[in-house]
Amino acid sequence: LIDCVYSTFQVILHTTAGDIEIELWTKECPLACRNFIQLCMEKYYNGTIFHRLVKDYIIQGGDPTGTGRGGESIYGKPFKDEFHQRLRFNRRGLVGMANAGKDDNGSQFFFTVGNDVRDLDRKHTLFGKLSLPAKPQIVGNTVFNMLKMTECDVDDNERPRTIHKITGVEILTNPFDDIKPRCHFFYPPFFVCIQLNKKGKSAHDVLTDDAKLSKQVAVTADEMADYDPQCGLHI
Repeated sequence: LIDCVYSTFQVILHTTAGDIEIELWTKECPLACRNFIQLCMEKYYNGTIFHRLVKDYIIQGGDPTGTGRGGESIYGKPFKDEFHQRLRFNRRGLVGMANAGKDDNGSQFFFTVGNDVRDLDRKHTLFGKLSLPAKPQIVGNTVFNMLKMTECDVDDNERPRTIHKITGVEILTNPFDDIKPRCHFFYPPFFVCIQLNKKGKSAHDVLTDDAKLSKQVAVTADEMADYDPQCGLHI
């Protein structure tokens, strides 16, 4: 089903584990894809870490605070889930939106690193997949580079003991020609924990009410005191 979906947008995430090339399904998930593209343009993800790893399941990033409780969408508020009948979580190498509940998407996303991920269906927006490298200078296989980030132990809070981060983003194709980076865009300070809904539930909880995942944040604010993300304050 997934391989037949219309795809027009490609981006390369440069990470400390190697380059990861992503195809986004802009027709099926326009809200999520537009959000991701603009955040990439604004260098929002530069310097952010992959703060959470659930072995054989998902690896999560996209939070500028690195805590699992931060991140905002380009819309100024959480945006709605987008589900499509042809899109199914059925293998590794898929890209989904992390959320704290229904229609509560911000900036955090995850990669599936296992094949038994069907319980993500209709809980999380599936908006892309890892693709074969379109550029010859990409070293190694995209999926292999993603899996390298999982080759480490995790602590009791599902925080990887070897931290990988996004060092830059390269946009290859962009179907949204009206997207412009905002002129004065700022990251929230690392010590700010953004409540994503009235209950204060965190987007750290990639799967709501799933026994596989801890309810604790991946890293405390104190642990992030020496973390200095690269951020483009003025684009």
